[in-house]
Amino acid sequence: MSRRTPKLPSWLPIDPYILALIGTVVLAALLPASGAAADAAGGVSTGAVALLFFLYGARLSTAEALDGLKHWRLHLTVLVCTFVAFPLLGLAGKGLVPYVLTPQLYSGFLFLCLVPSTIQSSIAFTSIARGNVPAAICAGSFSSLAGIFLTPLLAAALLGNDGGGFSADALLKIGVQLLLPFAAGQLLRRWIGGFLTRHKKVLGYVDRGSILLVVYTAFSEGMVAGIWHQVTPVRLGALLAAEAALLALMLAMTWYGAKRLGFDRKDRIAIQFAGSKKSLASGLPMASVLFGAQASLAVLPLMLFHQMQLMVCAVIAKRRSRDPEEEFAERPTAPAGSAMAEEPVAVG
Repeated sequence: MSRRTPKLPSWLPIDPYILALIGTVVLAALLPASGAAADAAGGVSTGAVALLFFLYGARLSTAEALDGLKHWRLHLTVLVCTFVAFPLLGLAGKGLVPYVLTPQLYSGFLFLCLVPSTIQSSIAFTSIARGNVPAAICAGSFSSLAGIFLTPLLAAALLGNDGGGFSADALLKIGVQLLLPFAAGQLLRRWIGGFLTRHKKVLGYVDRGSILLVVYTAFSEGMVAGIWHQVTPVRLGALLAAEAALLALMLAMTWYGAKRLGFDRKDRIAIQFAGSKKSLASGLPMASVLFGAQASLAVLPLMLFHQMQLMVCAVIAKRRSRDPEEEFAERPTAPAGSAMAEEPVAVG
């Protein structure tokens, strides 16, 4: 999201793509795919996930990311927030079962704690708040790259059978649908990277359309299996409250923790926005592979958290932008490679 979003107050950034996702969920509820149609949709969805991760690999410049290691303390801090602090808080949420969250909703709540951070929104909010934008770009890139490998491993370790069962067949699916296409994209980047850059707007629609297809397939399976009877309004309200508490804790931890670690204000802004977010674009296709028929309940917490983080961080970024200019002059921003000044295609 950015300030250029039309006809929306700056304090309420409703992501239009979230509206498209909601529409897709409604369509799946009214017209779920079943029988042969479900088999066809599942096959196309599998191909869409592979295409998504191929494009992620082809877009993500490992060389540029490695160049950003000059500010390694900041990036390590963001990675710890994303893949250590978040999962620990997710595990602590186990105490909410079964009185607050159902076991299925908790699996989705824990899963959202395992996915990587965003790139685009972290950069946008860091820029609005006058933070260290090159660091936000690097941090988001590192997180996305690490998440390709860490999210499935963490899900296997922490979710176990709740994640659909991590048998040899499930691990093979992860390798074939996620890791292999990503590696292929990285290998072919030198030949197709320029083409992807020139057509990134069109390919952005391919990304989003693929994710909508994944969501439709997952929620159709949920409707056919009848699992949506488990989500009452009370349970949904409890899930929102748990996610609000999770976001508040991470926002406070990243802001005040970064101060204790000696980062200046611009770096603290980048750490807060990159370290407190979760990527919808990476998480949805991963969930379709990891959870199978249970993917619809697994992605619901992530979808809700995504919109919540946009709304809350937009308010914080606007307030930070009004801070006195002298507060940002504590020390020069750590250098980053010249390639980092160019915003990558969003993965979050």
